[in-house]
Amino acid sequence: MSELTETILFVDDEMHILDSMKRQLRNRFSLEIAASGPEALEKCKTNGPFAVIVSDMRMPGMDGVKLLSLVKELYPETVRLMLTGNADQETASEAVNKGQIFRFLTKPCPIATLVPALALALRQYRLITAERELLNKTLGGSIKVLSDLLGYTSPNAFSSSARIQPVVLAIGRALAVDNLWQLEIAALMSQIGCVTLPADLLAKRYSGKELSATEEDLYRSHPQVGADLLQHIPRLEGVAHIIRNQLKPFCQYDQGDTEHSEEALGAQIIKAAFDHDLLLGRGLSHEQAAKQLALRPDDYNPEVLAELAKRKTSTHTRLATLRIRDLAVGMIVDEDVEAPNGTLLVPHGQELTWPILQGLINFSRQSGVKEPVRVRIKEQHSDQPR
Repeated sequence: MSELTETILFVDDEMHILDSMKRQLRNRFSLEIAASGPEALEKCKTNGPFAVIVSDMRMPGMDGVKLLSLVKELYPETVRLMLTGNADQETASEAVNKGQIFRFLTKPCPIATLVPALALALRQYRLITAERELLNKTLGGSIKVLSDLLGYTSPNAFSSSARIQPVVLAIGRALAVDNLWQLEIAALMSQIGCVTLPADLLAKRYSGKELSATEEDLYRSHPQVGADLLQHIPRLEGVAHIIRNQLKPFCQYDQGDTEHSEEALGAQIIKAAFDHDLLLGRGLSHEQAAKQLALRPDDYNPEVLAELAKRKTSTHTRLATLRIRDLAVGMIVDEDVEAPNGTLLVPHGQELTWPILQGLINFSRQSGVKEPVRVRIKEQHSDQPR
C-alpha cells in the first residue's frame, strides 16, 4: 500500500455489518474489511500497514482486545478503535490498557458518531507519521550535517562515528530496537564530546598507545560532555542518555531498570561497535576483533557481541590515486590526508561527504594539501549477516 494512501480496516465476524459499513462509508474513506482477527493480521501484512483499524470486540477465536494488542505491537503507528455491543466498563478498560485504544465506540454506532471518530483517527495518524517524518529526515539530516562539520575539528573521532553507524543500526534492527532514529543519531553524535579533547590525546587513543591516568580521566569525560550538549534539545533526551553511558561496562547496568532499557541497550551497542572499530583501525581482522571483545564478558552485552560477530561489512572497491580536484562524494580515503605541515585533514577510512570534500578543496586552494590522495571507490556494499 502506498504511504500516501490512508486506508481504514474494519474487522467484524458479521458480514452484514461489514457490508453496511462499506455502503455507508465508501464515498468518504478508503476502506478494507476482514471477517476475523487472523484475516485482519494477514491483510495488515500484505496490504498494510493501515492508517486506522476498527475492530469488533466479540469475535470467535481472536477477540478485539487480542487483535488490537497485536496490531499495537506490530504496527504501532496504526490508530486503533474498538467497536462493540458490550459497553461495560471492564471491557472498555481492558481494551484501552492492552491495546491503547484511541476511541471506544458502542455498537450499534450511528454514522453521525462514527464518521467524526474516523476523521479524528486519521488526523491522529497524520500527526504520528508527520512526527516520524520530522525525526527520520529533518532532524536526522540536520544531525548528519552537524556531524560532518564537527569532523573538521576532530576528524579521527567523527570519522569513527560515520563508520560505526551502519553497524550500530544493523545490530539495533536485529535486536528489535524500536526507536532506530534515536540510535542512529546517538551513533553519529557519540563522539561530539571529543571536540573538547586535545588532538594528541585522541591520536594516542586511536593508535592504541597507552594513556596516562590523567589522560584516561580526561578521555572518559567526553560522554558526559556530549550528553550535556544534547540533553536540552527537544526529543534528544534519550540520545543524550545513550551517549552519556557509551563507555559504561555491561556489568554495571541494573538489569531491573526497565525505564531506560532501550537507551541502555543503545549505549551497549555503541560501546561494542566503537571498540570493535578501534581494533580494526589497529590492524586486526573482523574475526580477531570480535574474539578479543568476547574475552571481556564484563564489558559487553553478550547478545550485542553475538550480532556484531555475525556482521561483516564487505565493500567491493577499487583503489585509485587522485588529485584533490578529482575526488568525489562517496569515495573512501585510504590514507591520511594531510596539509604540507603534517596537520591531519581527513583520516584514513573516512568517507567523503559533500561538506568534507568542499572543505578539503577550499583548504587545498588556500594552504595546499599533500597530493595525490589514495582512495577506495565503492562498487557494491553489503551489510548482511555472513
